[in-house]
Formats: sequence, C-alpha cells, structure tokens
Amino acid sequence: PGDEAAYQRAVEELQRHLPAWEAAGLVPTEPRREGRADWAAEIYGATRWCDTYAPRQLLSMVTLVECVNETLSEARLEIGDKRGRALRLMLSIAVDKAANYNSKQASWHSGRQVVGPAFQRHDLSMRWSFSEFDASRSLPSWVLHQVTDAVNAIANLAKELNPGLFGQNVVRPVDRLSIANRPAQSLPDIKSKTVRCIVVDPPYYDNVMYSELSNYFYVWLKRMLGEEFPEFFSTELANEDEEAVMNVARFRHVGRNRVELAIADYENKMRACFQEMHRILADNGVLTVMFTHKRVEAWDTLGSSLIGAGFRIDASWPVHTESEHSLHQAKKNAAASTILLVCRKRPKTTEPVWWDDLKARVRQTAREKAAEFEQQGIKGVDLYISTFGPVLSIISESWPVLTSETDPKTGDPLPLKPGDALDLAREEVINLRKQGLLLGRTVEFDPLTDWYLMAWDAFRAEEFPADEARKLALALGLDLERDVIREKKLVRKKSGTVVLCQPSERRKRNMVDPDAESFPHLIDALHTAMMIYDEEGSKACQVFIDRQGLRHDGRTKALAQAMMEAIPTTRGKDGKFLRPEIITLDAMRVLFWDDLPAPKEEEPARIDPQRKLFDMDLEELE
Repeated sequence: PGDEAAYQRAVEELQRHLPAWEAAGLVPTEPRREGRADWAAEIYGATRWCDTYAPRQLLSMVTLVECVNETLSEARLEIGDKRGRALRLMLSIAVDKAANYNSKQASWHSGRQVVGPAFQRHDLSMRWSFSEFDASRSLPSWVLHQVTDAVNAIANLAKELNPGLFGQNVVRPVDRLSIANRPAQSLPDIKSKTVRCIVVDPPYYDNVMYSELSNYFYVWLKRMLGEEFPEFFSTELANEDEEAVMNVARFRHVGRNRVELAIADYENKMRACFQEMHRILADNGVLTVMFTHKRVEAWDTLGSSLIGAGFRIDASWPVHTESEHSLHQAKKNAAASTILLVCRKRPKTTEPVWWDDLKARVRQTAREKAAEFEQQGIKGVDLYISTFGPVLSIISESWPVLTSETDPKTGDPLPLKPGDALDLAREEVINLRKQGLLLGRTVEFDPLTDWYLMAWDAFRAEEFPADEARKLALALGLDLERDVIREKKLVRKKSGTVVLCQPSERRKRNMVDPDAESFPHLIDALHTAMMIYDEEGSKACQVFIDRQGLRHDGRTKALAQAMMEAIPTTRGKDGKFLRPEIITLDAMRVLFWDDLPAPKEEEPARIDPQRKLFDMDLEELE
C-alpha cells in the first residue's frame, strides 16, 4: 500500500506539472513512427515518445532536464561560455544515459540482479521483465559518475601523443581533425583525387535501423542541446530518408514489391556513397570497407555497389571481433568476424569476361582461402564469409562479367550477380569442411544427412537465418521447404529463422522410429538411437543399435564422429556441455565407439596476429 500511494502521488505530481512542461516544450511529444525496429509502438499504445515512459519515470526525466538546465545557467556565469557549452554537452549525455535505464523499455537483468538498459537488442520491442530505477536519488548520481568516468578516460587518450610517432614538426592529428555532418553521397568540399586513404564501416544491410533507434535519444538531446547546436536538431526526428539501410518498413504502403524496393534503395544509396569515394580517392589511393553480415544478399548488394562504383577488391582480411565462448553463441547464430575489404580503383576495360571462364578459378580460390583461414582459427559461418572477399576480388578485377543468360527484351547477355559467385564459394567450403569433420577421410552420406551436419558446422548454433538454410539446401541439391522442413522435420520455422529440431521432435513413423526396420537417411537412424538413449536409457539403446547393425557400421560411426566435431562443445558453469546432442553423443561414444576421440573442449578465441601490431612499442615498429 505504501508503494502504491507513493506511485499515485507521482502520477498526481506529473499531472500538475504537465501543462506547463508541455507549453515549455520539455515533454517529448514527437510521434513514435512504426518501423522495422519500432514495430511494437502502436500495438502497445506508445504512439508518442513520451508514452515510452511510465508516469513516475516521465516525471523524473523531465524534472532531471529542468534541474540540469537551471544548474547549467548558474554554472555558465562562473565558468564561462566555452566550458559551459562543454558541460552542457556532457550533462546532456548523462540525461540520455538516464533515459536508457529509466523507461518502459528497461528490464530486469536476472543474472546480475540489476536494472538492464533499454537497448539490449537492436530494436524497441516490448520488454517483459519491467523494472524501475530509483530515479529520485540513485539514478542522477549514477549516470553522472558514468559520464565523468568516460570523460576522464577520453581526456587521458587525448593527452600529448608520443612525438616520435609523428615527428617534432608534424601537427598532431587531433589538431587537424575536422568533422562534417552530411550525407556521404555528396562531399563537395573535397576535391577530386585528393584523398589517399578512406576507411568506412557502412551500415550492414538490415542489421540495424539507426534512425528509428536513435530517436529514443534524439528527443531528449534536442531539448538539451537544440539551442546550442541547432544544426544537428533541425528536424522533428532523426533523418531517415537519406539513411542507407535495407528497411522494408519504409515501403510498407506500396504493395507486394516492398522487399525489392528496400533492397534497391539500399544498393542505390551505397553505390552513390562509393561513387563519391571513387571521385575523391587518389588514383593510387586505398578504400578499406569493414563488413559483417551472415546473409549472402547483403554481400551480393555490397559487391554490386562497390563494383558498380568502379572499384576492384584487392584483398580481404577476416578479424575476430566477437567472443565465441558464450551461451549466446552456442544457442543462436552470430557472426564472430569482421571482414576488411581492401579496394582500389579499377582500370577501365572494354573486353568483357565470361562467367564460364572464371568458374574454375573461383572454385580454386575459395577452396585455398578457406583452408588458409581455417588454419588461422576462422570457423563456423565465419569461414564461409571469409571466402566472399577473395571471390569478389576475382570478379571485380575482371568486370564486366557476363553470363550465358540473356535479357528477354534486348537479347543481350546478362551480367553476373555477385551472389552467384558466392554460392559457388559456399559449395567449396562445404566440401572442405565435411572432409575436416571426418579428420581427412572421405565418407559418402546422403544429402539430407549432409545438410544437417553442415548446418551445425556452418552456423554453430541451433537457430540461424532461414535464407541461409535455403542456400545451404540448394548447394546440396535439396529444397528447404519440401525436403528439410515438411518431409524430414530437420528444422522448424521461426520468424525469419529456422531452428534445428531435437531427435524427439522428429518422431514419426519410418523416420525417427524405434520400430522401423530400415532408414532411408543416415541421420534418421542416428537420431532414433539418440532419442531411445534419452528416453529409455542405455540398455534399450544398445538393443536398438545391435538390431540395426549400427555398432559396426562405418558410416554411422563416421557420422557420430563428424557431429561431435560440428556441434558446439561449449560448457556451462557446472562443467557440463550446453548442447544436449553432445551429451548424448558422448555417452553413446563411450558405449559403442570408444575408439573415437572424445568431443574437444571449445578453445578460447585466438589472438589475431594483427593484434600484436598494437602491442608493439615504437622501437619494435621501427
């Protein structure tokens, strides 16, 4: 009752202040526009940004803004305009930090027993474990400490740099730094062919809807900094029209072709950016592009944009950027590497090259590079992605590449889609990885068994993108919907993804069936044995194995070995395997195939050789 009474007092206090606050423009009444990242706004009645906050949260947020503004007005008289402006900027970041932990989007972090931030994912979906920060006392002091700590760390980085790196008479980089806030498609202040090096980390297709998400903070920053930096807050909300992302929500009112329009919009904007980079880059200059995405469509679009802008891809460099040793990685697919593409201007050519003449070279390059990157510790879906750069390099240096297909209107040969070359690379990686899982041996399974095995090996997770599952099926001559999902139930559908099924989920007569006399696919036989072991124990499993003759069947033994190589062997805090498939397979190995090696412990992520460069001192570099 005491908590309820306190809450009601806060609601009454908000209602008392609200008319004056709204008149002063302190309340974020801007609309929450439903989009790909903010799809739940209208469903839950959050049609304005102020609706993102419970009444007591909104009361505390606007009170914080009001108090900070009053304090800054007094402080500016003492510390002057220049320092006062800097202080306003830092305190505005503190207000945004408060908003991140003080809204309906904030949730309870059960593992750490603390309030979690609003942005635990790249969207604004409803959080089901709502928690409220003590915003009247603890929140302001905590966010102030957080920002102060960050400012001190940045200030230490900006201290006098080692003059030996730049020479006594060279201007420090920080003193000649300039920042421009404008679309990358148009940089009129930069003369043509004057830039030696361009490094970009562009939007990754449909990974993050930046403008939709930034509005969460934009509405508060505008109230704190709008008068100080009017050039950054001239629009009601963040500018999404010029944003280079593949956002289907922008085209939701145009009918059936919204996906194609969203892809074309992203590709056109990316190409315009790269064309401007091509203009300002010196003829001997280098463009380095960072890219991380699991879907071939994203790489197809990136490759098309770079090639269309006049670049060739000289080299690619996979770099570990994410931890592989985590529960998230074990359960849901995520790329762990960023690919750095090194690009240069492509000399103009007049003679086209035919795709049929390049296929053999693409296959060989993909195979060689996959083997090379595998030796460097790249694995899972990242191994497939790591071959995309070298393959794009081949077709970009030979562009235009024509296919045997013709345009139905003109009869002219159609140009190659970069994605077709990437599909060829995937086939080569499949062949390489299957041999690796069998420790160098060649054992023929059936296509469905191969698909299940390679899905575990490629994605290292039970859940992964449905389109990647489809492409893997195509590479093995299968139809994902018909063969893998409906007929064999190897996976079940989820929104945009598929989830690998447990053996018991696949129970069906003459498929995963303890009473079956024979099995058309090897994965069905092994899954049936695993299901029996889990449900009826080792003795029943032994009877089944011996009745089917699987104990001494070389292909079944090889499949069990390959699966123990492919499925993640991450362990939990209790020391047990996280994946139930590995627990069962290891127990069956001890019972029936004790000459097979035990599942390997997941190795911690390796330190990349390039990391050593940043650990060297000046003397070593010289």
